[in-house]
Order: sequence, then C-alpha cells, then structure tokens
Amino acid sequence: MKTGIANLPLHYGEAPAWLFQRMKGLARGIVTVIVEELGPKKLINKLSDPFWFQSFGCILGFDWHSSGLTTTTLGALKEGLRGGEADLGIFLCGGKGRTSRKTPEEIRAWGNRLSLSDSTVEGLIYASRMSAKVDSAALQDGYQIYHHVLAFTNDGYWSVIQQGMNTETSMARRYHWLSSHVHDFVEEPHSAICTEAPATGVLNMVARESVKARAISTQLVLDINTLLNDFRRLSKSLPILKGNKNTPYQQTLYNHNSDTSTLPVLEMPSHHPIYPSDFDTKRLEKIFIKAHDNNPHNFEELLYQEGVGPKTIRALALVAEIIYGARASFRDPARFSFAHGGKDGYPYPVDPSLYDQTISLLEKGIKKSKVESSEKYGALRRLQLVFNY
Repeated sequence: MKTGIANLPLHYGEAPAWLFQRMKGLARGIVTVIVEELGPKKLINKLSDPFWFQSFGCILGFDWHSSGLTTTTLGALKEGLRGGEADLGIFLCGGKGRTSRKTPEEIRAWGNRLSLSDSTVEGLIYASRMSAKVDSAALQDGYQIYHHVLAFTNDGYWSVIQQGMNTETSMARRYHWLSSHVHDFVEEPHSAICTEAPATGVLNMVARESVKARAISTQLVLDINTLLNDFRRLSKSLPILKGNKNTPYQQTLYNHNSDTSTLPVLEMPSHHPIYPSDFDTKRLEKIFIKAHDNNPHNFEELLYQEGVGPKTIRALALVAEIIYGARASFRDPARFSFAHGGKDGYPYPVDPSLYDQTISLLEKGIKKSKVESSEKYGALRRLQLVFNY
C-alpha cells in the first residue's frame, strides 16, 4: 500500500558541496539515533511517511518546497550511511536517473554480501520493479518517474520512495510505499497521496472501481484474436480525431436519422485524451502478442511484463471501455499535502498536540545524534526558526 505522495515545484541544479557534506553527517546522526532507540523497521516506516520525510529534509537544511529535497535528502542519507549499513541494518539502493535503473543489481549485491535468501532478494527486486510499473503505467497522472530508491532491512522489510516530474507544469510528485501495507499492488495501493493540486485526465487502473477494466484487459490479452480484431476496429475511427497532445478529445457517435431524439447516443467521455500517436497499431499488436505468449493470470502479471507500458495499458483500457463497457477510473487519488493543517482551518485546523510532538521528536533526535556540536547547533537553530518557538 502506498503511504503517501507529495507534490513539489520542479527545481533543477545540485546542492552545494559544503551543504551536502554536512547533510550527510547530520542524516547519519539522526537515523542512527532512530535505529538505536526504535529499531531499523521504525526508520523504514518513517521514510514511508511523506510528512516525516519532508520534515527530515527540512532539518537537513535543504529547500523545503523543492523537488530537490527528495533527491538530495536520499542522496545524503545513502552516502552518509556508506560503510555503516551492516551495523545499522539499513540498506539503500537506487537513486536518480541512470542510478535508479541499477536498483536490482544493487539489491543482488547486498543479497550476496548479507547472505540473504533468494526469495528475499527476488521479493525486493519485484517490489522495486512493480512499484515503478504501477506509478508509471497503471497510474497515468502525467509524472515521469526519474528517481527511485528502495530502503530495506536484513529481513526484507522495505520502503520505496520515488519521484516523477511533469515538465509542462514544472512540478514533481513523490510516491511512498511500505511493504507491511502492500496487500495488492494493483488495487488501491495509495493510502495517502498528498498534493495541493490534484491532476485531471488521470488514468487510474489501480483504483477499486477499475476492477472490471483490469479483468477484461487481462482476458483480452489471453484471447488474442478477439483483442486484435477489437483493436483494429477501434483504430479505424482514430484518424478523424485531430488536435495537439495537450487537448483531450470528445466525440459523439449516433445513427444518422431524421429523428435523432429517439435514438441512443454514445458519447465518448472527455475524461481521458485519445491521441492518434498513442495507437501505433503494428507496434502495439506485437506487444499484445508477446503478452499473450507469456500467459498472464491476472492484471498484476500483465503489468509486470517487459514492454507493457503506459500506451499498452491505455489501449487496453480504451478497448475494455468502448467495446465492453468496462469503464476505468479517471480519479486522481491525491490528497492534500499539509502535515499539521492550516491556521485558517484549511484543509483542517492545526492540531497543537501533534505539532508539539513533531517538534519534540525532531529536537530529541538532533540532540542525541552523533554529529559535531556546530552542526547540531545549526540544526536546532533551523528547527527553532521553522517552527518559531
């Protein structure tokens, strides 16, 4: 189950070396205190909490509202723990860009070093790949995943933190996952997706109301001849749809008759875009056939297959809806991203006890952290300025 998503302005650039060096030391000190007092699993739980993670990044001194908080905080934590992972029982794999694609091999390397069971290693790799597949193909919210980190313990307890970017809106969205909450990767994995501006036109194939669309999509792949015939029939209507890729299309089909008021009208919904470029018929048919040959037993197995990406899932969803009436969800599962509420009561009133508890926990962690006194003082000073106490 997903434990949260945060939307952040998309900022470019890197943290200055003098700051990043200090962030590594402070990050190491804070997480060391947490692991020593609460255990490694508690740290994994905290990393999966978007509000705690945001506070953690702020305490380290990075831009509180930028997309770089995610990448820099995790980079500082990974580097800060380097060489001491085995002592703490906390391991981070992955990172930004090309490094994110090395996550599976990093997991295998730790598996060999720690003598983890094959099932544990393969389970971690599956969690890494599946969480990325869900957020890039099954939930099509306009954000392209470019940063992916999996944190785990010796016994395979894990959390995934990944981030996507939307260059058109100059926003980033962060996704948090936690292994103990994952009961089904493809149905309602989001428990607290946080944002101040939910997206429109989202294809959400992991929503509960998409269950029929998921089932029919899988069945269509298994019945390949029916799928190819239906897809070709649907594709023939696409040349009449024109426009740019930023504009959703709506089409109304009806029988031409002098008395149209008595005839049924099929209105193509405007809740998702249909682009001619989304339907490279020959390419998609090859993907359909390959998926059929792999004989998926359910939508999760279908989604996990190599080559099955956003366009494949969208094409299947459209066939399932237009021809079989199995409408997928177009609801963005995001929620508001306020940790403590707002002074004006929006989206909810500030909870003083929760506010004080957050301050106390952060202050306690900093005071006990194994960092130089100058860094400790600076962190406490930032905490006082942030919370104005």
